[in-house]
Amino acid sequence: MYTPQDLKQILSSGLLSFPLTDFDEQGNFRPKTYIERLEWLAPYGASALFAAGGTGEFFSLVPDEYPDIIRTAVETCKGKVPIIAGAGGATRAAIAYAQEAERLGAHGILLMPHYLTEASQDGIAEHVEAVCKSVKFGVIVYNRGVCRLNADMLERLAERCPNLIGFKDGVGEIEAMVTVRRRLGDRFAYLGGLPTAEVYAAAYKALGVPVYSSAVFNFIPKTAMDFYHAIAREDHAAVGKLIDEFFLPYLAIRNRKAGYAVSIVKAGARVVGHDAGPVRTPLTACTEAEHEELAALIKRLGPQ
Repeated sequence: MYTPQDLKQILSSGLLSFPLTDFDEQGNFRPKTYIERLEWLAPYGASALFAAGGTGEFFSLVPDEYPDIIRTAVETCKGKVPIIAGAGGATRAAIAYAQEAERLGAHGILLMPHYLTEASQDGIAEHVEAVCKSVKFGVIVYNRGVCRLNADMLERLAERCPNLIGFKDGVGEIEAMVTVRRRLGDRFAYLGGLPTAEVYAAAYKALGVPVYSSAVFNFIPKTAMDFYHAIAREDHAAVGKLIDEFFLPYLAIRNRKAGYAVSIVKAGARVVGHDAGPVRTPLTACTEAEHEELAALIKRLGPQ
């Protein structure tokens, strides 16, 4: 088991990713292909994998199936790559998910937003603190949606919660991110977490946030790693080429419908022969024509 500081060190460099959650045609968790997916992705060199994260459709899972997903990920990746579990929802639900993930051997959690209701900065901080104090392993807070913490509240949480070791930004407000990064310094591991994070990777690296999570790692893992290394060595020509030839056309498909940030990743997995099954409602699947567009983009990248 990693200590929170061990996890912080792991998250301070490298590429992260969120494996898709496999469902069968009835929409039930399909462990066989989920195991095959993890075994395929683990050797490519991601620093950590987030099981049942946003791309893994945490928001559509029910409590009864969550343990199977986390247990499967932990057992499959043991000795290969750390597993960070998704957790979220109302405070008591998030605590239950976090404690279950810890019991099952996950190395930490990504604390995703509570849902529906807005809340004050004090309320969000109390929510995060309650979850942190319910477990011993490391917690990364996901700054996104209705869960947006300012630098003042993060300072308060940093003092009260030694196991709060990561801040993942999914908002993209540069002034706020600069303020957090300068104010908190090395207290946290900082992660870029905007959808299709590659498009923002160079800008976030300039802000002092060189680590990000890649959704496309789910279907083009070699290219995802190549892009990360190009960003790290500031190879602007290689970065620009991939943005022009793959990521911008990819975004043109992704942006056609709300929720396609997940749907297009499942489409990509299907294209490359690692079908993860359907998305669950309220998400909708990409069309066959969009699958064909995506397949053409992937083919140009070459073998993975």
